[in-house]
Amino acid sequence: MNIKKRVAELVTDLVELRRDFHRHPELGFEEYRTQEKVMEYLQALGLNARPVAGTGVVALLEGAQAGPTVMLRSDMDALPVAEQTGLPFASHTEGKMHACGHDGHMAMLLVAARVLTEMRNNLSGNIKFAFQPNEEEAGAYKMIEDGILENPGVNSAFGIHLWSQCPSGTVDIVSGPQMAASYYFFLTIHGKGGHAGFVHESVDPILVATNIVQSVQAIQTREVNALDPAVVMFTSFHAGTSATIVPEKVELSGSIRFLFEGGEELMERFKRIVNLTCQAHQVQCELRFERGNRLLFNDPAITERVRAAAEETLTDAHKVTATVRTMAGEDFSDYIQTIPGAFAFVGSANPKRKSDFPHHHPRFTIDEDVLPIGTELHVRAALRLLGQT
Repeated sequence: MNIKKRVAELVTDLVELRRDFHRHPELGFEEYRTQEKVMEYLQALGLNARPVAGTGVVALLEGAQAGPTVMLRSDMDALPVAEQTGLPFASHTEGKMHACGHDGHMAMLLVAARVLTEMRNNLSGNIKFAFQPNEEEAGAYKMIEDGILENPGVNSAFGIHLWSQCPSGTVDIVSGPQMAASYYFFLTIHGKGGHAGFVHESVDPILVATNIVQSVQAIQTREVNALDPAVVMFTSFHAGTSATIVPEKVELSGSIRFLFEGGEELMERFKRIVNLTCQAHQVQCELRFERGNRLLFNDPAITERVRAAAEETLTDAHKVTATVRTMAGEDFSDYIQTIPGAFAFVGSANPKRKSDFPHHHPRFTIDEDVLPIGTELHVRAALRLLGQT
């Protein structure tokens, strides 16, 4: 099969699918209509598509000959953002939109499934198509709990993200750390309330909190190798009700992100500074962490196969780069904790199409001309991971 030609023949399908998903955005674990649409398309291909992780979908394509199993993954969920694109196919649901490209991701993987299904008689191995809900809040764990990597066992995994920070017509994939691990912290500091005029009779938790905010910045500037990216960020600070009252407590939250292996030690350093600062000021504190995303680490061998597939897709090796490492997170990382895998960015920034707004922005959109690139990359990457090229 001439893959490039076949994908070009399906461009109308690609665009219609993307626009339909865009008109009907659904938030994480609420993707009921989306799930139905995905299942209908896959079942029409003759695949046994079934629900997984509540509102997700999985379908298995079994090749004519035995071989490994490759998983291709797309996310499904939209965001609680009020769309301001003015597109004729803008969101029909107030306050919700596909502001991260997941509508395009689903369209690309569905059409890739169609092309690969047409190649079934020439495939040696299996391809598992995974449509995952709730990526924005790290829903991959639920797919794994429901056995997405089993029956048959998955040997490698690949995923794509349309990326508005890369020019249209490019693909970027790096070997090793690519997207940051993230942990969220929630800190409550208990002081002793009282009258602001008699502060010596109180214990001011605001003073303690501001000391902590400043002191923990030394972790990334004094305790971490300058070549290892790390960010400690406070994003909320709540205290007090009046200008004359010393509050009883302060509540803070934020995130710790790192883009290197072994960064989990940052939480212990954070905890040390918090506890000792509170001890010094004679206050009590409560600190807990929640994991956001694991470090997304692209397997070097898988990365090289995907790079070759991207070069074949774009027919120009210079358009396949290895520059994007980001402190944003991605729960595709959960899948590749136990199996090798890789994740690629398909550039979608085109000022003429107004597709260069940042992700999660109310005017975010994608350059639909790159949808065939992502579709073809899925197909060629799957073939290479099956060892057929």
